[in-house]
This record gives sequence, structure tokens and C-alpha cells, in this order.
Amino acid sequence: MTTLFDCIIVGAGPAGGAAAYHLAKRGHSVLVLEKDTWPRNKPCGGGVSPAVAEWFDFDFAPAISTTVQKIRYTFKLGDPAETDIAKPMWMVRRDVFDAFLMQQAQDQGALLQAETEVKGIQWKGEAWEVLTGGEPVTGRYLIAADGAKGPVAGWLGIKQSNPRTALVTEAGSFSDVPTFEFGLVKNGSLWGFPKADGYTVSTATFRGGEPKSLSKDLSKYVAELGLDANSPVLEHSLRLWDGDRTLHARNALVAGEAASILDPLSGEGIRPSMLTGVKAAEAIDAALGGNGNALEQYTQTVHEDWGADMVWAGRLAGLFYRFPGIGYKAAVKVPVATQLMSQILCGELRYADVANRAIKRLSPF
Repeated sequence: MTTLFDCIIVGAGPAGGAAAYHLAKRGHSVLVLEKDTWPRNKPCGGGVSPAVAEWFDFDFAPAISTTVQKIRYTFKLGDPAETDIAKPMWMVRRDVFDAFLMQQAQDQGALLQAETEVKGIQWKGEAWEVLTGGEPVTGRYLIAADGAKGPVAGWLGIKQSNPRTALVTEAGSFSDVPTFEFGLVKNGSLWGFPKADGYTVSTATFRGGEPKSLSKDLSKYVAELGLDANSPVLEHSLRLWDGDRTLHARNALVAGEAASILDPLSGEGIRPSMLTGVKAAEAIDAALGGNGNALEQYTQTVHEDWGADMVWAGRLAGLFYRFPGIGYKAAVKVPVATQLMSQILCGELRYADVANRAIKRLSPF
């Protein structure tokens, strides 16, 4: 006899893990489908705000590689500046972090089925049938948390932002301070994040077309840092928030990068992905309890808690990347800007709280 799950989650990343934990903790039957082997390697800079701990009742310490309290900047590989940040930031290896979060969900009763690619979905009667290479599985509700390249949002008829390319390479130990380079990559940046066992260097663009020189710029930056230029370069996709969109369908929600949730100014993705996972779990718990508007309310909640502020992030991104030299001197190098940004990343401030101040600072130029 086929098991009918309360919820099937496609994708075991931060959004899927967060949703699985909170649904299972509320006593619901949860199946998580992950296409890759588990734990799986995930190309990612790996910066996480400790603010995510507020949404859980366990200690993330085993999943944290290191913690940073300073940031170093350069512009076109020169004009360096280093400053303290108002709030420490976690640096994580995604294979470790994602597996740790999913294990907490499994400890609450969630089931994980790795190496299971979803081939299709179809609504049958009162439940979703999820097609895989093996036997289909069924669930009353469905969460698409299958990342920027995942197909489930499209099958649900939910529009996504256009994917952008990010490149990541792993290098040997370099420094315990994160680095950010502006100006070398048009409409984007390069950044290096320390880990206890190495250094992760990434690059991406956030506006306009994607330059053909992205890989060359990454190699140049790695060489400038004096790191191993022979490390393999991995590619992954980003979906930046570019405006409000419907995030629900019949008995289904999208979360994480499948919901185009990334910050269009900083590229931050792990915290907003986990936020949508938590909110998706709350919505489906409410729907299972009889709230007929719960899924629609999820879309509204994400718009209010995240999307409204991303409007300001997008405006600042447009201004900064249009005039990066001015932005670097007038904002990035000013220590208070880093303090404010770290508070935004920790959820203590919103872009709306500082955007007018930032725009006024740049407007004389």
C-alpha cells in the first residue's frame, strides 16, 4: 500500500531542511527527496548569519567551520581597507551544514531519500504524485526546494527570475578574514571566505549581462591572493529576487532559490532560503489544520518579510554597480557601512532603514 505523506519536499538544502525540521517537529509525516548522493558537495561561498539560530531549538556549533569578525576590501585589486563587523558571521562547508540541518529533521522523524531525481509531478485526487526513477510517492502537500536549476517550480506554473552564473573555487589556507573585491568584475564582485581547512573564492554578477571574462577574472583574483590557481572551478546558478511573484499553487509552495529569494545586492542566499523553509512549514502546518488560506498567506508573508526590503536592495544594487568606484569610496570603505550591512545580514536592520541615507551619501557624486 502506498504511503500518503503529509508533505513531500523536493531538495535537501537549507530551505528543504528547515521546512522538514519544523514540519516533522509538529508531528507531520515528511519525505525529502534529494537527487544527489548525500551528503553532497555544494559550490557556495558558505557565509551564514547566526541569526538563523533564532528559528531553531538546537545548537548549530557542530556545523560551523569558523566565525569571522573582520572584512577586507579592495577596488580593482588596490585601495585596500579592513574593518570590524558589528555581528560575527559563520563560515560553513555546505556539505556539512546541510547534512547537519537535515539530520536534525531526521531526528524528528522526517525521511530522507537521496539519489532520487524527481521526473515529474501530477495532481491525483487529493494529493500530489511525485514521479521518480522508482516507485512514485504521494503527499498531501508539496514543497519545491530544489534550487535555482530545479524543475518543480516550472511544473507548478510558478515564474522564476532569470538564472545568473556564479563560479566557485576552493584554495589552500590563506587568511581568517573574508575578502571582497569590487571593480574588477563589471556589475559584480569577487569574494573569498575562510574555512577552518581552506579558503573559498567566488564571483558573480548581479546586474546586466554576464561578462565572458568571469572565469578569467576569478583566476586573476586567486593569483593576486597568492592561492592555488590550479584548483577546479565549479559553476552554479543564482536566482536573485527581482520583484513579488506568486509562490504557491494547488497544495504546493516554492522555497529557497526555487523561489528566486537571493539578495540582489549582496547575493546572500542561505538565510533567506532557511527563512522561506520555516515559513513554508508554518503555512503547510496551518493548511493541514484546516486553514484554507494558509498557502496564499505564505506568499504574502514572504513578500512582507523579505520581498519588500529587497526592493530597496535592488535600488541600491543598481546605484552601486552603475558607479562602483564612487560607491566604493563613499560607502564601502566607510566603516559604518560595514557595521550597518552586518546588522542587515543578521536581521537587526532592514535595507529600508538605511537606503535613503546611502542614496543621499552617493547623490552628490
